[in-house]
Amino acid sequence: MSEISKSYEAREIEQKWYAAWSAAGAFEGRAEAGKPAFSIVIPPPNVTGVLTMGHVLNNTLQDVLIRRARLEGKSALWLPGTDHAGIATQTVVERQLRAQGQTRHDLGRDAFISKVWDWREEKGGIILEQLRRLGASCDWARTQFTMDADYSRSVLTLFVELFRKGHIYRGRRMVNWCPVSKTALSDEEVIMKPSKGFMYHVRYELIARPGEFITVQTTRPETIAGDVAIAVHPDDPRYTALLGQTVRRPLGPPAEIPIIADSAVDKDFGSGALKITPAHDKVDFEIGQRHGLAQIDVLEADGTVNALVSPELAGLDRFVARKKAAELLAASGALVKAEPYENNVGYSERADVPIEPRLTWQWWLRYPRVEEAKAAVRDGLIKFYPARWAKVYLHWLDNLHDWCISRQLWWGHRIPVWYRKGLDIESLSEADLRDPQKLHVSLDGPPDPENWVQESDVLDTWASSWAWPFATLGWPDEAAMQRAGFDAFYPTETLVTGPDIIFFWVARMIMAGLEFTRPGEPLARRIPFRNVYFTGIIRDAQGRKMSKSLGNSPDPLDLIAKYGADGLRFGILSIAPQGQDIRFQEDRIEGGKNFCNKLWNACRFRQMSGQSARGSNASLEAILARLAPAHFDADDHAIFARLIETSAEVEKCFAHFEFSAAVQHLYAFFWNDFCDWYVEVSKAKLQDDARKEGCLALQDLVLRQLLLLLHPFIPFITEELWQLLGYAGVDSASEAAVTTGERARRQEPGLRPFIEETRIPSAAELRAAAESRGLVIDAQAVETVAKLKALVAQARTLKAENGLSSPKKTFFRLKVDAEQAAIVEPNIAKLLRLIGAAEITLCESISGSASAVTALGTLALEFDESFDPAAERARLTKELDTLAKHIAATEARLANPTFAEKAPPAVVEGARRQLANQVAKRDELTRLLASLG
Repeated sequence: MSEISKSYEAREIEQKWYAAWSAAGAFEGRAEAGKPAFSIVIPPPNVTGVLTMGHVLNNTLQDVLIRRARLEGKSALWLPGTDHAGIATQTVVERQLRAQGQTRHDLGRDAFISKVWDWREEKGGIILEQLRRLGASCDWARTQFTMDADYSRSVLTLFVELFRKGHIYRGRRMVNWCPVSKTALSDEEVIMKPSKGFMYHVRYELIARPGEFITVQTTRPETIAGDVAIAVHPDDPRYTALLGQTVRRPLGPPAEIPIIADSAVDKDFGSGALKITPAHDKVDFEIGQRHGLAQIDVLEADGTVNALVSPELAGLDRFVARKKAAELLAASGALVKAEPYENNVGYSERADVPIEPRLTWQWWLRYPRVEEAKAAVRDGLIKFYPARWAKVYLHWLDNLHDWCISRQLWWGHRIPVWYRKGLDIESLSEADLRDPQKLHVSLDGPPDPENWVQESDVLDTWASSWAWPFATLGWPDEAAMQRAGFDAFYPTETLVTGPDIIFFWVARMIMAGLEFTRPGEPLARRIPFRNVYFTGIIRDAQGRKMSKSLGNSPDPLDLIAKYGADGLRFGILSIAPQGQDIRFQEDRIEGGKNFCNKLWNACRFRQMSGQSARGSNASLEAILARLAPAHFDADDHAIFARLIETSAEVEKCFAHFEFSAAVQHLYAFFWNDFCDWYVEVSKAKLQDDARKEGCLALQDLVLRQLLLLLHPFIPFITEELWQLLGYAGVDSASEAAVTTGERARRQEPGLRPFIEETRIPSAAELRAAAESRGLVIDAQAVETVAKLKALVAQARTLKAENGLSSPKKTFFRLKVDAEQAAIVEPNIAKLLRLIGAAEITLCESISGSASAVTALGTLALEFDESFDPAAERARLTKELDTLAKHIAATEARLANPTFAEKAPPAVVEGARRQLANQVAKRDELTRLLASLG
């Protein structure tokens, strides 16, 4: 067993252990008989991505779950991979081509795709390497890419099957359109930004009443040539008499358009009249569909105005045309006024230009298994954390719109549809799409390809990733599924993701899993995952979402270099309550590093205190055999009780996905209970030969369990200390979880089992194992230590509040009764050492001093003439005010009939005791305040 060095060098240890884990295949996910399976599929980061703070949080949480599963003896699989990120990747490669004076059209489709693959081979694995730096324990041999041949075949199989079932059709509908990339976009690829422009008040002359007008407001006068109606609300009395009349369109080819009524119009906005341009607005499109209105498209794919508008505007960019249109309207007298106006405008995420609502021919999907997808969440087969997201999910499913699954890109899964040569594709009807003489849909294409032309569009990236949980496990190839362990690992256990893609990805994965896996079996066997944990958004100190453009996001690799991966992991989880947005604080990351240093030093102290008299085997059974319960004092019982309590708290946190709370429990136990108290009180025991062995055994018991509890959160340092302290010994309880392959690896010279090869005992198992060795917790002793700890804490507070630091100049008096004195007197020396004081004098009365009421009597500092009675009166008054609020709350609780009748008797009795203690403390504080005059 090597010595623990004086300082913890994170970088060296992290590199060493990740290499060792990888070389030994420690992360390999394989289904084993007799072991429950536990699987997670990584939300695949974009192949263009680099590590962000959001990735750090998301993947740390997944790693925590998978490492805990291994410690619990499960067959654990964390399956990694990347998404081809169609538009993002194509944008990157096209940008490189433009720098060389080329476009993708210069290369042609096949050559361009080859270029993208070259880029992917060179740059596409960066983020996965960075995840290794973070400590991600994925089964890297299973790494998937959404454009890999087998995965692609899975995606295209979904399309073919859904088309055959009638879920997929081709239609001319409204989409988000990027004029730069010239493709449809999903809502997730549209970023809303505040924009400054003008609100134009335009008047339309009534045909039947020359010289009378109806005024509308618009931000887009360049689209007036596409107007086909003026709509008003049916309940708006201002326009009742005008319904059915027509107005003259003030720009573009002369036309008379009707005034119609539709409840989608907001009668309280502007004049209450809305110009309807079905080809350029989603609401207008829906109104047009209801009223059978024409669709006039006045823009080209690149955002320029077409010849349908007017000769003066044709060919102009949309924004130039907007200004020119306003000038033409003003010249004709149709423009009433133009007012500055601010609103939110959707921008293409990649091209960073305003999108256009545009009518185009696209492939659409009618969602399958909608009712089953509702039932899976509503009935609790899939649980959301936080639970509030279930309502959002169900609301979306209740208001579904068909999904535009096609994109006008080259990089992606090319839609497996072929058209008969010579057909006018734009005129194909729904019936034509079902005619095998006109349309061929298959995985491998038509038997006579020379007579067919393949669809040029590719699938939306989300239409590939919605198959992720089962396509990564070999679906639909039965042999591949068997090799991947599909039967064991599907459904997966937990998905960790952000709530912003609850519709784009989470809901769609659920529907896909229900449609395509295990047909005919119950929902519980077909859902893609059992739990969904939604992370919060990481924000800066000002509450802004972290982003590269704002320059407010630290580089995670810089943080790892500065604080270590363990420090970053522990720090980020400490500020990440379930589902809440996170205000990033670098000092909390530094706190994570400090925690690791404290753990290192505590373990070093244990090692320096001496080895066991019975050898170096520190397995659980060996440690339990060394315990000496007969020599245990109150502090021994208290630390063991807190160890059991902390283990149980962590178990509860994992059950409820409260990872931040788990970190806080572990921090409090290790820092406060173990280091600040037990290690300090142990120093005297280590000088006593009769008690030393039992004390060291108990320290080993605590540290061994603590390292197991901490390992999922800070894996590198816990592995190092596990090995250095010799806890890698194998006991019979964990031996059952060890595979034949692991036993063979252990026989290599110098290799001990990794920490994850040991099964962590539960709180109940640990208590039972200790009790079998005679260690039964003394509840009275535990209560006594709790009172002593509280006394020390309050004494330290008094010292701090009064500027005292030197123990030699700190003197206390403690007013006690006989029962309190019996506890304090045997512990005076320990109290003086822990408080940092020269003397504690027990007495029968106290007055005129800085005081605190404790469970072991009233504690007072002795002062010279510098004592300030006024300041002490103010402090005691404030404390009494706070206490009065607590008393009132407890009294109200006890007075509540519902609480008194329904709460367990022990809880009610506990509240009564709490009230009695609060009243006694109030009376003592009141007496102290009176003694100050």
